[in-house]
Amino acid sequence: MTEPVTSPKQYFDTLGARFRKDAAKGMRAVFQFELSGEGGGTYHIAVEDGTFTVSESAHPAPTVTLRMKADDYVNLVNGKLNGQMAFITGKMKIDGNVMMAMKMQSLFPNPNT
Repeated sequence: MTEPVTSPKQYFDTLGARFRKDAAKGMRAVFQFELSGEGGGTYHIAVEDGTFTVSESAHPAPTVTLRMKADDYVNLVNGKLNGQMAFITGKMKIDGNVMMAMKMQSLFPNPNT
């Protein structure tokens, strides 16, 4: 069990501790996050064959874009909000490759689940 994250920025700053490079072998994708509300912002993670970079900016051509409120995102990454339920109930909107979005959990698993 690790301490839960308290903001999107903290989550993205600590991604290195969560990243599973074995799950990213042979993968090439850009995941963009557009988080609204207090503590929000736009981030993108570029994954390429077992490595990744994270930037606090928009990417010109993301593979998949997730949009949600920043506080809902914090609940999601802390395991308090189920990703499928967030999508079904409209708390999370996904544009682009939805199947790639589903791979996020294997790339950056929640250490508390």
